[in-house]
Amino acid sequence: MPRIDVSMPLFVGMPSFPGDPSFTSAPVDRIDRGQAYNLSLLGFGSHAGTHVDPPVHFDPRGVGIDRVDLERLNGPCQVIGVPDDRLEVGAAELGRIPPGTERVLFRTRNSARWARTLDFFEDYVALSAAAAQGLLDRGVRLVGIDALSVERDPTGRFPVHHRLLGGGALILEGLLLAEAPPGAYDLACLPLRLRDGDGGPARVTLTPR
Repeated sequence: MPRIDVSMPLFVGMPSFPGDPSFTSAPVDRIDRGQAYNLSLLGFGSHAGTHVDPPVHFDPRGVGIDRVDLERLNGPCQVIGVPDDRLEVGAAELGRIPPGTERVLFRTRNSARWARTLDFFEDYVALSAAAAQGLLDRGVRLVGIDALSVERDPTGRFPVHHRLLGGGALILEGLLLAEAPPGAYDLACLPLRLRDGDGGPARVTLTPR
């Protein structure tokens, strides 16, 4: 079956989380300038677009993106639909997760907004701390969401990140799931192999099972 590309394109003017570096691209060599090939200089943050959060993102003693277990990022997963009236992914949504599921991606109303325009919006749907703990209790070891952050925390304490990463789960953020209805898929996710990287931009695809 055809793969569904659920990763965010990288381009000048793309959305970025507030405070993160903006994506830049500058030509170095160009065929139309008489040079032999096209080559560009790129600049972007380690959490640009669709990306994986490894443990070192919030724990200086944690492993970097180059040392995460790729088996955790690839394999069977469930896309869980969250009703459009939900402002937060809470414990109620966890009941839709089949027993034994290790990889969960949440498809919220964020995806429909991204499908209309790739502009950052502050009122994105994110996970509650209770949902994060509930996922760990169910044995989930990869949590993905269609927002540039898995949480929306005005305190700056980031309890969801700390709970998930500290509990042994990896986080996949910045997914575009409008073309991926809820259901069972095979997930393919390969983040850039940045040595000791605190984040890994990734190309991510889903294949219906």
